[in-house]
Formats: sequence, structure tokens, C-alpha cells
Amino acid sequence: MVDLSVEIAGLRFRNPVWTASGTFGYGLEFSPYLDLNQLGAIVVKGLSLKPSKGNPPPRTVETPAGMLNSIGLQNVGVDAFLKEKLPQLRKFDTHVIANFYGNSFEEYEETAGKLSQAEGISALEMNISCPNVKEGNLPFGRDPKVIEELVGRVRKAVKLPLIVKLSPNTSDIKSAARSAEQGGADALSAINTLIGMSVDVRTKKPRLAKITGGLSGPAIRPVAVRMVWEAASAVKIPVIGIGGIVSAEDALEFMIVGAKAVQIGTANFLDPAASVKIIEGLRDFCEKEQVERVRDLIGAVRV
Repeated sequence: MVDLSVEIAGLRFRNPVWTASGTFGYGLEFSPYLDLNQLGAIVVKGLSLKPSKGNPPPRTVETPAGMLNSIGLQNVGVDAFLKEKLPQLRKFDTHVIANFYGNSFEEYEETAGKLSQAEGISALEMNISCPNVKEGNLPFGRDPKVIEELVGRVRKAVKLPLIVKLSPNTSDIKSAARSAEQGGADALSAINTLIGMSVDVRTKKPRLAKITGGLSGPAIRPVAVRMVWEAASAVKIPVIGIGGIVSAEDALEFMIVGAKAVQIGTANFLDPAASVKIIEGLRDFCEKEQVERVRDLIGAVRV
């Protein structure tokens, strides 16, 4: 039998395949299509201190080998999640990781504090791609000094393992990774979506109401693999790879360059059971290649 288990931030996961925030709802919506108990972890959609209606439509556009989205982090808010969603998620035998965000240091701290006290949440994933409303709406994730301060403040507010989700929209992913580590992050996830734009040539108008959106899907995978490799080489804490994974081979690319786990995102829209199929594919690959433990492949890249 192949051992697919991995350990990250003191937690043991039955396999390295997680779902990516924003692509899997609160997990419950996908329960009719796959056995959630088979997943390494469910990462719920981003939660904010107060409910958010998100952006106006149109807010999704299909692109070659991917999609643009401008959902605007629509969610029920942390209080409703804890009251209505989390009790149902506790019924499943898998880790629940709560993704969260804020538009100020104080919002991050308060939201993280509420989630950290809840039974049934294994870890937190902090989205630092959001705008800092007190600093001219500049994204938190672009300034290494701001990253370190923000992560440090949230670290003091929570007891659970803290994963920081890095933005790819930076000139130096290594500096961002180091800053998150220095702030007290237990792990990193990379990457979030790339900023993109699409225009209807007939109307000459942007296809998204908010003009730009986040590009995801297989089109970004080579960029994501490179950034995960760079981040993993810059820090000592674990890195979770994200970006256009649709097969076991894609997942293995990330693991071989240093990722200890992966998150499946846009593939969930094409096939709700994609994550489970990727888990099966990992097991099949290891059996054929006579790899007893999938974690032996982590960081095995030859450069």
C-alpha cells in the first residue's frame, strides 16, 4: 500500500490533496458529487468579518485554458459560517481549513480570532491579496514589511496553525515568503490568481463589470510551479502549491519542486470529483513507480 500521508504545521493529512478556497464553496455544496472524507482537507471560501455580497455581474469569463473571476469574495460572514456551515462540516472526517481576509489589520485580527476559537477548524489560511483601505487600497501582499507586520499581528491573535496565501502579483515572491515566515506563519500557500483582463472586441467593453479579475486554471500553472519552487527554496516552513492542477501529474510537478501539499481549484468547475480522481492518480503513479511514500517525492527536483 502506498502511503499518501503528509504532515504540515503539526497536522497529519491522509493525503496531500486539498480543495482551493473560492472554488469549492463551503465544501457542503460538493458532498453530492464526491466523498468529502477522502480529501486531505477542505479549504472553505474566503470569510470576512461581515457578510459580503461581492461584485456585480458579469463576474466570470472563460479564457483559453482558464478563467477570469471577479466574484469579489462574496461570503456569508464569519458569524454565519460558524453558526450555519461549520456544524455540518464537523460531520466529515477531514480537516477543515478556514480561509479569511480583511481590509485592515483590525479586521484580519478579529476575524482570525473568532475562527481560532471554533471547534472543528484545523487551521487558518490568510489571504493577503486584499486591499488595505487605510493605505490607499494598496494590497497587503505587495510590501514585505506590511506582510511581516500583518502576519505577526494575526499570529498573536490565534492559536491554530496559520497558513499565509501569497499573491503572485509581486516582483519578488521570495521576499514575500520570507516576510510571512518571519511574521510567524506556520506554512505558505502559493499562488493566488494573477490579475487579468478580457475585452469584447465588438462592444469594446471589458467582459467583467469590475474590468479586471483573477486569472486561474492550467494557463497559470507554469508560473505557479516556478513561484512555488522559489518560495520553497527561500523558507524553512512548508509550502502548499496552487495553480491550474487538473491531474495527478500536475500535482506531482508542484510536489517535486518543493510543495508538501496541493490545492485543486478551477478543475472543480469542470469536474466536481476532480480532487478524488487526482488522489487516485497519485496512488496509481506511486504504485507504478514503486514509490512507497508520496512525501519522498517532495523537493526531489534535479536542477
